[in-house]
Amino acid sequence: MPEYKQFHPKSREAWRDWLQKNHALSDGIWFVYYKKESGKPRVNYDEAVEEALCFGWIDSLPRKLDEQRSMLKFTPRKPKSVWSELNKTRIEKLIAEKRMMPPGLEKIEQAKKDGSWHTLSASDEQAKKNTLPADLEKALQKNKKALENFPAFSLSCRKQFLSWIDSAKKTETRNARIQQTVLMAAANKKPGPSGFKL
Repeated sequence: MPEYKQFHPKSREAWRDWLQKNHALSDGIWFVYYKKESGKPRVNYDEAVEEALCFGWIDSLPRKLDEQRSMLKFTPRKPKSVWSELNKTRIEKLIAEKRMMPPGLEKIEQAKKDGSWHTLSASDEQAKKNTLPADLEKALQKNKKALENFPAFSLSCRKQFLSWIDSAKKTETRNARIQQTVLMAAANKKPGPSGFKL
């Protein structure tokens, strides 16, 4: 696994400037930001993700840095990686605001051609309707607390779980993610800065 450098932009503009210069040169970066409760100037999560989308990059792994700061891994989006409904909505907004850049638009065109643009539509639709894929439903039914808690999660939270499960490329990975989802639902635990961990 490559070691990524840390970068702590003080403003959204500084982050955009870095991406403009480095999006085609860098393999990735640890984006450092102050937590909201610190009261210090910060680039918030939505702003950081929007700018990354403009240049064909995507966020992945969050990590705590210290008591006041966290960091988020950003890397160039890989071919056939999945697109969440939330990011599609962000892209519509960015196009309307004329903020999208050619590298970001190229990733969208590539995704529409290879089919990955539509991969998560089913899980997003299930989250909206509060329905479940059969294998997850079967696993939840074995744990009464998990079965009670999962439908009560917010729409965005259910989307996160379902997208995470559906993005698994191997059956064993999908099964492991389903089991972790059941454990988290039983504990009424939502995905957070540490990802899908209890």
